[in-house]
Amino acid sequence: MYTLKMARRMLLETDKRLLWKLVWNLGVRGSLSVLRHRSRMKKGVFFPPFLYVSIINSCNLRCQGCWVDVAHKQSTIDLPAMNRLISEAKAQGNSFFGLVGGEPFMHPEILEIIEAHPDCYFQVFTNGHFITEEVAARLHHAGNVTPLISVEGNEIISDERRGRNGVFSKTLQGIQNCLKHHVMTGVCTSLAKSNIDHLLTEEWVDRLIEMGVLYTWFHVYRPMGPDASTELCLTPEQQRRARQFVVDMRAKKPIVIIDAYYDGEGRALCPAANGISHHINPWGDIEPCPIVQFSRESIHATNDSRSLFEKFTESKFLEGFRSLAQQTTRGCIVLERPDLLEQLVVQHGAKDSTARGTALSELRSMVPRTSQYHPGHEIPEKNFYYRLAKRFLFNDFGVYAGHDHRATAAPFLKLAESGVGGSAERSAGCCSEQFVELKAE
Repeated sequence: MYTLKMARRMLLETDKRLLWKLVWNLGVRGSLSVLRHRSRMKKGVFFPPFLYVSIINSCNLRCQGCWVDVAHKQSTIDLPAMNRLISEAKAQGNSFFGLVGGEPFMHPEILEIIEAHPDCYFQVFTNGHFITEEVAARLHHAGNVTPLISVEGNEIISDERRGRNGVFSKTLQGIQNCLKHHVMTGVCTSLAKSNIDHLLTEEWVDRLIEMGVLYTWFHVYRPMGPDASTELCLTPEQQRRARQFVVDMRAKKPIVIIDAYYDGEGRALCPAANGISHHINPWGDIEPCPIVQFSRESIHATNDSRSLFEKFTESKFLEGFRSLAQQTTRGCIVLERPDLLEQLVVQHGAKDSTARGTALSELRSMVPRTSQYHPGHEIPEKNFYYRLAKRFLFNDFGVYAGHDHRATAAPFLKLAESGVGGSAERSAGCCSEQFVELKAE
């Protein structure tokens, strides 16, 4: 029943030209790029089929816990640099690119970037405030782009989370402008304690369907950056509640629900650990993921004339990160073992790739906490098609095979164990509410 309803929505509620772009550029060519990635992995070669590029650092909002230097001098990856990046990635079979910020629609050339590559598909992570009817019309004309618009709560909670007034209504207007012009539109939420009871609900999913939104994505808030709001972090029980909700809704609602941290059997994974995606920041630095703000390579050729493929595949820092993450946990090594990540950064002489220059001290001050890895609490997919797709296109690709995480992952760290973070204070941090389910080996 769900499948028929979803198919009906796709056929009746979408522009067929845009649907074809989605199916071909993302569905067919994107799947082939993953298969190429899997083939390269067997040879020990890692070039991510999905690149996420923060094209600008500036933003009109000031969200709680934001790790992007939105208030610093504006930096962008300009059109020529993006064209080179995309063209070199396409030569390796890539067709999908995530455009991130800051706020990507503050980039003066974002529409030109999208329009210059009709054979690719772009997902733009945005607050929706700059999507006017004119912008939405151009997105429709391009046809190869989907805005993923973030909603962080109701009127009151949104203003508090985003640091500005009137955020919710402006975001809804951006969504409506997209839908009015038949743009493939998604809505995402960074789940936190302040919004989980408002948005992780069947009523909210039904409202999105009624509006005409085709897909949604529930992230989990991750405390990073200079002003990490740790009070917003979900407890392990809330994290599992979110996973269960997504699995249940996928089996009964005609809307696509994305996740990036679990395979079809419900086992946790890290998209950077298996190399399926890496990140490029607004200064052109190549990072393992957006919250690992350290780098050894850049897309800019000032002192490095290697190709994009060579920079990724020859990077000892990226290789070291993947290896460390694979050996340590199926979850997020940044959250679970910041001490080990700090050692890796120092070992490779990776530079702080932020504008503020305080990423290493922030890493040193982090308290270890659980992430998406909850051994013994795996929640497999109920929907046959999601499970099938993940079996072939989104899983750990075997990178965790042979690794025993019982002595290294956060859920297994002993309460009394000293030296977790290199000091008594950091070890004591394991007693926070994030560690209510610690187990002995």
